[in-house]
Amino acid sequence: MIKHVFLDLDDTILDFHEAEQVAIEKTLRAFSIPVTEENKALYSKINKGCWEALERGEITRTRLRSLRFERFLEAIGHEAVSGVHEVYERNLAQGHYFLPGAEALLAALYEKKYALYLATNGIAAVQAGRVASAGIGKYFAARFVSEEVGYNKPSREYFDACFAAIEGFSKDEAVIVGDSLTSDIKGGITAGIRTVWFNPSRKENKSEIQPDAEIASLDALIGVLEKM
Repeated sequence: MIKHVFLDLDDTILDFHEAEQVAIEKTLRAFSIPVTEENKALYSKINKGCWEALERGEITRTRLRSLRFERFLEAIGHEAVSGVHEVYERNLAQGHYFLPGAEALLAALYEKKYALYLATNGIAAVQAGRVASAGIGKYFAARFVSEEVGYNKPSREYFDACFAAIEGFSKDEAVIVGDSLTSDIKGGITAGIRTVWFNPSRKENKSEIQPDAEIASLDALIGVLEKM
C-alpha cells in the first residue's frame, strides 16, 4: 500500500517549458538581446543539456547557473553579459503554469491522506517562488529541493537524505512520480522505491530504465497508486 508520494515539480505539476519561455523572453528584452523563436529554442536546448550534465555529476549547480548563458551568448555571437542569470532566475521565479489536471490531482491526493513530498532538482529560490505563486505549498508534508538537500536526483544520496527526514518512512510504501526517466525514474529505482513515469507525449522508452507504471495523464495516477 502506498502512503508516501514523491512528486517532481517541473513538467509533472508545473509546465516548465512555458515558464522558461516567458522568463527567457523577459530576460533577453532586459539586455536588448534579439527575442526570436530561434534564440528562445536555442537557450532551451542549452539549458536542458546543462541540467542533464548536472544529473550526471559533470558540473555543479553554481556552474550551471552561469554556464548556460555563457554557452548561449557565445552561440549567438553576443558578448558576455554580467548578471544575466540572476535576472533570468528572478523572472523564472515569478508566476506559474499548471499542467492539465495538476491542481485537481494534488487536492485529491491530499484528501485521500497520501503524504506528499516535492522532489526537485531546481534552484531553491526559483522553486520556492513558483510554489508560492501556485499556492500548492499546503499540500506537501516536506519539500526536498536538491540545492538544500545537498545532493541531486538521481543520486542515491539524494533519496537517502529524503527518506531519513521522514518519520516512520518505509520504502515499501513509497513511490516517485515524474516525467524524467534519467532523473525521477532512475533515481527511484536506485533508491529502491516504486516509480511512475508521467509521459503525456507518449514517448517511446528505448532505454534500460523501466518504470513500474506509466501514465499519459495525471488523472490516471490515483488509480495506479491504488493498485500498487
